[in-house]
Amino acid sequence: MDDKFYNRVGGERIEGRQIDELIGITRGLLADGAINQAEVEFLQKWLAANVEVSSQPLIRMLYRRINEVLADGVADEDEKVELFETLGRFTNHDFELGEPLKATTLPVCQPAPSLTFPGLRYTFTGTFNYGQRKHCEAAVIERGATAGGIAQKTNVLVIGVYATESWKHSSFGNKILQAVEWREQGFPISIVSEDHWVRHLN
Repeated sequence: MDDKFYNRVGGERIEGRQIDELIGITRGLLADGAINQAEVEFLQKWLAANVEVSSQPLIRMLYRRINEVLADGVADEDEKVELFETLGRFTNHDFELGEPLKATTLPVCQPAPSLTFPGLRYTFTGTFNYGQRKHCEAAVIERGATAGGIAQKTNVLVIGVYATESWKHSSFGNKILQAVEWREQGFPISIVSEDHWVRHLN
């Protein structure tokens, strides 16, 4: 047994405690069915104190997301709703911690299509590494597209990188299933992963 072994085991125990504590905190914050400004600020402080000793991408993503929400000092209603949904999936273990979902387990188009933006409508669902949903929407709007909820006029549905095998039972699964149904009926809806979408932004 060398120092590397003990450091690795010790690190794994610390991360296990972090995740357990974060799940407990998050469940407490969500217990009343909403999240408020003070709770978002509390979560930011907890994540700030723990993010540097964690290698979990999800913890880092949550910390970055909350910093984005509080960048202007106020969590608006849309931001609180999106954060509530993200934290809800986390507490229900509806994430693969640190492991983005492999595209082959989702009904993404195979082969993945080449993406354009001018004149097209994009819909975003899930939790994104790129940023909040409004940031994803802004990125396509800047390139000449429109963005909104799932509809028959949607051209591209982009699925956030943090999803799991249980996506059909997740809060965003209905959007995906609806898009699949319309695609099978002949509507020209492309379903792509966040990674594929990001590659077309530059």
